[in-house]
Amino acid sequence: MRGVRWRRIASQTGRSLTVWAVSTATMLALAALLPDFQLQSPDGDSATRIAVTAACGAGAFAVLSAVVWPLLVRLLLLVPALVLGLLVFFLNGSLLLLALHINPSGSPEAAPETAVIVAAVMSAVASATGAALAVREDEAYRRRLHRLATRSRHARPPCPSAPGLVCVQLDGVGHDVLVEAVRKGLMPTVGRWLSTGDGIQPTAGGARPTGDGTGDRMQSTGATIRSAPDGTLSADDCIQQTGDTTHPTVHRIHPTHRLTPWRTDWSSQTGASQLGILHGTTFDVPAFRWYEKDRGEVMVCNRPTSAAELQHRAILHTGDGGLLTVDGASRGNLFSGGAGEQALVLSIATRRRERANRSRAGYFAYFSDPANAVRTALSFTAEVAREIGQSTRARLRKQRPRVGRGGLYPLVRAFATVVERDVVVAAVMGDMLAGRTCVYADLVAYDEVAHHSGPRSRDAEKVLQRLDRSLALLERVAEHAPRPYRIVVLSDHGQSPGETFRSRYGLTLGDLVRAGCGLPVPRRAERTRSGAEARAAVRAALRRPVEERNELPRTAPRSEPVVLASGNLGLISFPDVPHRMTEEEIDARHPGLLTTLANHPGIGFLLVRSEEHDGLVLGAHGARIPLAALDDEPGPLDRFGPGAADAVRRTHSFPHTADIMVNSAYDPADGEVLAFEEQIGSHGGLGGAQSRPFLLFPRELSAPAADGGELTGAEHIHRVLRRWLSELATPRVPLTPDPEEEQAA
Repeated sequence: MRGVRWRRIASQTGRSLTVWAVSTATMLALAALLPDFQLQSPDGDSATRIAVTAACGAGAFAVLSAVVWPLLVRLLLLVPALVLGLLVFFLNGSLLLLALHINPSGSPEAAPETAVIVAAVMSAVASATGAALAVREDEAYRRRLHRLATRSRHARPPCPSAPGLVCVQLDGVGHDVLVEAVRKGLMPTVGRWLSTGDGIQPTAGGARPTGDGTGDRMQSTGATIRSAPDGTLSADDCIQQTGDTTHPTVHRIHPTHRLTPWRTDWSSQTGASQLGILHGTTFDVPAFRWYEKDRGEVMVCNRPTSAAELQHRAILHTGDGGLLTVDGASRGNLFSGGAGEQALVLSIATRRRERANRSRAGYFAYFSDPANAVRTALSFTAEVAREIGQSTRARLRKQRPRVGRGGLYPLVRAFATVVERDVVVAAVMGDMLAGRTCVYADLVAYDEVAHHSGPRSRDAEKVLQRLDRSLALLERVAEHAPRPYRIVVLSDHGQSPGETFRSRYGLTLGDLVRAGCGLPVPRRAERTRSGAEARAAVRAALRRPVEERNELPRTAPRSEPVVLASGNLGLISFPDVPHRMTEEEIDARHPGLLTTLANHPGIGFLLVRSEEHDGLVLGAHGARIPLAALDDEPGPLDRFGPGAADAVRRTHSFPHTADIMVNSAYDPADGEVLAFEEQIGSHGGLGGAQSRPFLLFPRELSAPAADGGELTGAEHIHRVLRRWLSELATPRVPLTPDPEEEQAA
C-alpha cells in the first residue's frame, strides 16, 4: 500500500511539473509574439533569467488561480449571470497582472488588454495539458472522479445501494425531432441506448442518409435502420443484410432504453409542464403568461416572483412538497420540486438573503476552477460569434420564415447553450458522485435556439449534438458513482414551426383586438387587409356602414384590453371587469370583436364563457360548439387531433382563464402554426409537434402506462416518475426470463 501511495504521489507531482513546464513555455512563446508583453527589463536580460522569470510568473499565476479565484467567484454570485462570461476574462487577466507584479525575478510587464489574452491562453493550455495527461492513464481519471465523489459525499451519510434516478430534461425537443436526430446520427448516445448489442446503430461515423431525402432510413455497412409506424425506433427494426441475400436475417438486440411520446395540456410550455412533472399539478396555469384580475398582475412563468407563487400554489393544491423531497436535487429548473439541493432554480431567486438558497449558488462549484471558467468563457465568446455568423447568413440568403436575432439575443443564446449547460451538467455530476437519490435537471439550449432558428434548422441540430455529448458524459460519470443510476431523458414540450402572425398579416394580435374593439391602432396595422376587415366588422356591428373622416367608431371610454401571447396561444382580458366575462357581455360591449377574431384566417378557434352553455368554442363561419358537445359535433377543434377537446375543457375550468382564449390556425399538412410572438419555432398552444414531447427511460423500469395507453399531461409523468422511484427503492422480483431472449443472448 505504501508503495502504491508513493507512486501516486510521484505521478501527481510529475503531472504538476509537466503542466508548469508547458505553462512556462506558453508564457515565453506569448512574450515573443505579443509586443505589449515583456519578460525582460528594458536593458535586456540573459536567456536563463528570462526563463526563470517566465517560470516564476507561471507558478505565481497558478497559485493565485488556485487560491484567489474561488474567492472572486463567490463575489460573482452577486453579479447578473449574463455578464459572467465577460467578467471571467477581466478577472483572469487581473490575476496575471498581479502574478507579474509579485514576480521576484526580472521586470515583466504587460498591457491590461494583453494580460487578458495571455491569461486566457495560459489557462486553456494548462487545462488541456492536465486533461491530456489524465486521459493517458484511465486509473488517473478514475482517481480524479473518486476525489470528486469523496468531496461531494463529505458530511453525508453513506448512500444506499439501491439505484438512484437522474432525469435530464431536454427543453423543447419534440418526440419526432429526437427520432429524426437519431436517424441522422446526430445523437449517437441516444441511438446506442435505443439499439445496442450487435453494432448496428445510427451513428454519424457509420451511417449515412440513403439519399431519398426522407431521412426515414439509414444505411451502415449493409445495415438498414427503419422506424416503426408510430415514429419510434424499436430493436426489431434493425435488420442485417449480407451479400445479395433477398431474405434479411433479423438479429435480436438488447437496447437499454425505450422511447415513447406523451401529450401535453393545452398550455404546452415549460411553466405548466415542469410544474406538473415536479409538483404533480398543472391546475390554473392557462399559459406561459396571463393576467389575474383578482390580483391585478400579469403572471409570467419565468419571472422569479411568479415562479415562487406558482410553486406555493402547487404545494397547497397537492398537499405534497414535490418529486424531489427525499434526498433530491433540482438543477436549472423553474421550480424546486421540494429538493434540498437547489441551484439555478428560478422559484428561489427572490430569497437572496438566504445563502443556501441563492439561485446562482450553483455557479460557485463550477467556476471555482479557473480552467472551467476560461473554457466556458471562450465557448461563450465562440457561441456569440457563431450566432452572429448564422443570423447574418440567414439574412443574406433571405431565408423565410425569419425573425430578428439582434440586440442581446446572441448573449442570451450563448448563456443558454454554454454557461447554463456547463454549470447544470457539472452540478448533476456532483450529485451523482455524492449519491443523491433523485436529480432533475433542465437543459434549455435547444429551446432557445429553435425559437429563433427553427425546430429543424442546422443551428438547432448542432445544439442537439452537443446535448448528446452531455448525456454521454453523465453516462460515464454514472460508472464511477457510489450507487447505480437509471438515466431518464425527457422533454416538457416540442416546438411547431411556422412564420409569425405579424409577418403573415402585417399586424399583431393586439392590433387586431384593438381594431375589433373600435380602438385606435398603429397606422401600419390600419393599412393591412386584416385591419381593414376588422374596422369594417366593427362598423357593421354598430350599424354604421359609412366611415366618416377615416375614424373608427368609438365606444364609451373603458380600460383597454390586456392582450398577452404565449407562442401561438393568445389571451385577452378586460381588467376593469372583476369576473371572467361571458360571450353575451363581450358582444354587448364590443359587438364586432368575437366575429372579427373567429373569422380571421390566422386564428383557429376561440374559447369563451357562455351564460347559456357554460363554455363555447367559436370558429369561422359562425361555428359555435358548446364544450359539452365537442366530442359529438364537427367543429374547429377537429384538425387539432385527439385530446384537444379534453385539453380545452380542462383549461375552461381554471379560475384564471382569460376572457377570450385564442389559438392560432394550424395546418396539419405541414404541421405549421402562426406564433403571436416573434418566433419561428413556437409552443404554448395546440397544433403540431409542440404538444408531443418524449420520454426516454431504461428498460429496467416498468412501462409508463400499464395498459399501453397514451401518456396524457405532465401530471401523468409525475405519477410515473414517483412510481419509478418507489420501484428503485424496493426492487421488483425478477420475472421468469423469456426463453427466446435467453437463446438469443
